[in-house]
Amino acid sequence: MNTNINNTNCKPGNIHSVHIPVMGTGFSIDTPIKVAKYGISSVISIVDDCLIEDMRKYHSELRGKAYVPITKEDADSRARRITAYLNLVDDIVQDEFAKVKSCAFEPGSEITKYFELLADDSPLKAQYNAMLVETDPARKNKLQEKLRAQMRTGSIDVNIMTKLDRPNYGPDKKELPAEFSDALAALRGYAQSKLNSAIVFSAGINRRLYTYIEKFKDFYADATGDIKKRIVLKVSDYRSSFIQGSFLAKKGLWVSEYRIESGLNCGGHAFISDGYLLGPILEEFKKKKDELVATILKLCNEALHAKNLKPFAEAPRTRITAQGGIGTAKENKFLLEFYQVDGTGWATPFLLCPEATNVDEVTLKKLCVATENDIELSEVSPLGVPFNNLKESPSELEKRRKIELGRPGSACPKGYLVSNREFTELPICTASRQYQKLKLDQLKTVELDPAALKQRAAEITRKACICNDLAESPLINHHIVAKNGTEPKRFTAVCPGPNIAYFSRIVSLKEMIDHIYGRLNLLEGVAARPSMFIKELQLNIEYFVKEVKKIAPAPSQKQIEHLNEFKKNLMEGMEYYRELFPRMIEETEEYRARTLAQLQEFKERLEAFMAEHTAIFSQPARHLVAA
Repeated sequence: MNTNINNTNCKPGNIHSVHIPVMGTGFSIDTPIKVAKYGISSVISIVDDCLIEDMRKYHSELRGKAYVPITKEDADSRARRITAYLNLVDDIVQDEFAKVKSCAFEPGSEITKYFELLADDSPLKAQYNAMLVETDPARKNKLQEKLRAQMRTGSIDVNIMTKLDRPNYGPDKKELPAEFSDALAALRGYAQSKLNSAIVFSAGINRRLYTYIEKFKDFYADATGDIKKRIVLKVSDYRSSFIQGSFLAKKGLWVSEYRIESGLNCGGHAFISDGYLLGPILEEFKKKKDELVATILKLCNEALHAKNLKPFAEAPRTRITAQGGIGTAKENKFLLEFYQVDGTGWATPFLLCPEATNVDEVTLKKLCVATENDIELSEVSPLGVPFNNLKESPSELEKRRKIELGRPGSACPKGYLVSNREFTELPICTASRQYQKLKLDQLKTVELDPAALKQRAAEITRKACICNDLAESPLINHHIVAKNGTEPKRFTAVCPGPNIAYFSRIVSLKEMIDHIYGRLNLLEGVAARPSMFIKELQLNIEYFVKEVKKIAPAPSQKQIEHLNEFKKNLMEGMEYYRELFPRMIEETEEYRARTLAQLQEFKERLEAFMAEHTAIFSQPARHLVAA
C-alpha cells in the first residue's frame, strides 16, 4: 500500500484515516457493532460496568446468544463483565463482517457500501474502481476476490480515563487490594478479552495503572513482533507524551499511538493545556517524532533485555493522530498532509449520526438546534475538571428541578466518581444528595451576606451525576428496564464539543464519511463557523480571561507565574498562526484573509485585557507585529 501522504490518506493497517473517539460512557458503547464491519475504528468506554452488563444482555438476547448474568456480588465482577462484553462485541463484529464480505458486488449491497465509504484517494478504492469498469467476467471475478482478501474490520478499541480509579470495598467495608480498583479492574477486563485492538489511556499518567500493564503478555510483542493489545496515549502536548511514553518504555511496553487532542475544542472533560495551541503542538510532534521514537526504542529495548525478552530489531510503527474540533474536509486534509498525522478523530459530529452512536431522540433534537450559546465549559463534573456541557440537556433540567424542590443532588446509583471524605469515612461524590445536604447544612453555620451565600450554594449544587446520566441514552434507545421490570425515567447528560453548533441535522453514516472525505459538505451555508484553530484560540482566551478575573483581587506569586506562562504560550501560538494561515493554500483567499483578521483581533483584545491587569502582567507582551 502506498504510504505517501500526498497520494493517500489511508495508512497501512488502517482502512480509513478517520476514527470515532470515545464519547461519554454510553454514546459509543456499541459503536463498533455499527461501524467496524465497514472498516471504521471506534472506541468504547469501559468505565461503567453496569451499563456494559446491560448492553451485553441486550445484544445477546437480540441475537439469540446465551446470556448468563454477572452480578455485582460475583467475584471480580467488574473485570469479568468487561471481558464478557468485549468478547461478545468481537463475535458480533466478526459475524457481521463475514456477511458483508459474502455479499455480491452490486448496487446497494453491504460490500459495495464498504468500498464506497473509502476515501477517494485510498489505493483500495482505486482497486475497487478498476474492478467496476472491468468488462471481462473472469478478470472481474478475480479482482473481486482480491478486494475481499484485503478487507479488514475497524478496530474495537477501548478507553480508560486514568483519573477514574476509585478504590473498592468488600462487604466488611474494608478496602480491597489495589488490583480491584476501578481502573485496574477495567484494564484486567480488557487484557483478558480476546480482542486484537488498542486501549486508549486519557487524562494523564496513572503510575499504578501503567505498572499493572506489565502483568499481561498481550501488551508485549510476540515472536513475530506483533503486539496484540496496543497502547494509545491521548495527550495534550509533546512533553506529556514523552514522559508517559518513557515511563511505559522502561517497562518494555511500546506506545503504538500518541493521540493528540485539543485541550478545549473537544467534547467531554477539557484538560487545559496552559495556553499551548494545537497547531504549535502538532508542529513539535512533526519535527520531533523521529527523536521521540528513537529515544523510546532505546529505553524499551533496555527494559526488554533486562526482562530476558526479545528486543525490537527496529521501532514498531508509531502513529500520531489528532482530534478535537475538526469540522471540514479541508481541515481534515490539512492535518493529514501538512502535519503528516496518521489519522484524525471525529467525535462530536457523529453524535448526530444514529448509524454510529447512541443518542436518544429528545437529546438528538436538542443537539440539532444547539447554537454556540447552548454549549458551555461548565463546572458540573464532580472530578473538578472543566466539562463541555449542553445547558438544556434533560440531565441539567432535572438537576434544576430538584434544586427548586429543595432536594438537590443525585441518589448516586453508580458511584464511579466518589472521592470526597470531608464528612464521611468512605468517599462520596460531590454530586450526591448526601454530600450536597451535608455541605449546605455546613454553609448555614457560616456568616455570609445573602449574595455570597447564594453563590456558594449554587457552587455546591452545580455538580451533576454525569457517571449515571452519560449512560442513559443507550438504555432509553433500547428500552432497557430496571431490575424490577419497569422502564424508569431517564435524564441524559450530553457532552458535545463546541463544534456541535455548526452541525444541524441528523445524518447517515455515508453522509458523515462523505463529509469528512470531501464528497459532501454538511456545513453548506454555515458562514459563521471559524477555523478550528481560531475557535480553539478563542476558547483559550476566554478561559484565560476568566481565570485572571477569578484571582485578580488577591493573586499569589504562583498564580501570577502560571498566568504569565499561559499568556506567553498564547502569544507564541498566535505568532505561529500568523505565519501558518497564509500557507493554507487549499483554502480560499477570503478564508485566509478572514482568519488573519480574526487572529489580529484576538491578539489586540488579549493585549488590551492584560494592560488592564498590570499587577499580574507588569510587562504586557508586545512582541507580535500586526498581521
